[in-house]
Amino acid sequence: MKACFRVDSSNIIGSGHVMRCLAFADELRRQKFSVSFICRKFEGDLIDFIAQKGYKVHRLPYCRFPRQIKEGPDPYKKWLGADWQSDAAQTLDIVNRIKPDWMIVDHYAIDRNWEKRLKTAVNKVMAIDDLANRRHECDILLDQNLYANMRLRYQKLLPKACKELLGPKFALLRPEFRKARAKSRCRDGKVKKILVFFGGVDLTNETGKVLKVLARLTRADISVDVAIGINNPHKVMIEGLVKKMPNLTCHNKIKNISRLMRSADLFIGTAGITTWERCCLGLPSLVITIARNQVQIIKYLAKKNILFYVGEGHKVKSARIQKDIEYFLARPERLKRYSLNSLKLVDGLGAQRCARTLIQTN
Repeated sequence: MKACFRVDSSNIIGSGHVMRCLAFADELRRQKFSVSFICRKFEGDLIDFIAQKGYKVHRLPYCRFPRQIKEGPDPYKKWLGADWQSDAAQTLDIVNRIKPDWMIVDHYAIDRNWEKRLKTAVNKVMAIDDLANRRHECDILLDQNLYANMRLRYQKLLPKACKELLGPKFALLRPEFRKARAKSRCRDGKVKKILVFFGGVDLTNETGKVLKVLARLTRADISVDVAIGINNPHKVMIEGLVKKMPNLTCHNKIKNISRLMRSADLFIGTAGITTWERCCLGLPSLVITIARNQVQIIKYLAKKNILFYVGEGHKVKSARIQKDIEYFLARPERLKRYSLNSLKLVDGLGAQRCARTLIQTN
């Protein structure tokens, strides 16, 4: 059986869509699928990274993003790099050659119109979404996030026969997290090591902001691991900060972030796919959102005592971050509660569940 992913990444889009698709692709490959990708070329894309993982990547023509994408009724429209008709036509040219059984789409700029056009050439379509802001023409809909009204969000947006895979039990995580979970220790809430990570890009340099706060804490008993994303434009500046601070270690080109998460007692960073990775390992977290679509999810998780929400990156000040860190360092019982609640939410078997549904739906 053949599966083809239509997904993009860039300095604007980020890396999260590609990373969760790669986790799913790895599971499908273990299930004997032939897997390929269709991606548009952008500044900061992960096309070469996908290819290094052993997947064939069909490249759509390069597009340069404007320096700023203005807010509007559809802020993600320009993420496609073309109008939907052109993108669908370019994708169809490739699909007609490779003839996949499944088209798996993870893109905020793609909706029912694009999917309906592709259904003329593929047997089945799976959509990965978490916005619930547009209609889909798909056979399976995956939204791995947790919301208060999870069962109602897509009520009028999907075909009647569409199978819905909703919630963190379907979170697309790599096998390393399932293995790390089996070896994870029971956390007591005491903090001896902190992990700082703001995803693949971190355009606004929230990493640097947090490191400057940690420098002011003067806690010689706490060590810090700093993970730098693959497309982080502030890499040199961050490395310079780390060199000036004792007990800090910088990690580039991370091959196994589950190891860093398993050894940490507290995470400070952003949302996205790492939210479910941390939950799988019971790592308590202080979260700073860096994208608008992250806010609703993180606020709800904070309400459920899964994590603590510090605020939006462009709004939150260093003083607030320092106050929150100091508060939790003095309250291990709160961090222990976050850890236990997180472990109940994600077991690391989501990709397997999704693959099984895809096979049964074919």
